[in-house]
Amino acid sequence: MDFEGIYCFDTASVRFAVYPDGPEGARIVAQISEDTLHDAFGVREIGDALIDACKANLDVLMAVAVARYRATPRQPIELTPDDFGVHA
Repeated sequence: MDFEGIYCFDTASVRFAVYPDGPEGARIVAQISEDTLHDAFGVREIGDALIDACKANLDVLMAVAVARYRATPRQPIELTPDDFGVHA
């Protein structure tokens, strides 16, 4: 699956599409903050570098986002360092 996401300067995060039931199913949006990408994946840059980090770690991000969605389908999906075993 290709990465569909944007860097949101105003919220200092990357928002990306997740398809929990495959490409033909529903599309939901997940969000991961700059801080989480810094802490969990070691990214030190901002902007396009955060998009690149998401692309490089797409399998992990998707797995965590889908698990969060399945656990609480009506809640916003905001990935945090705890989702990746990093405790700030």
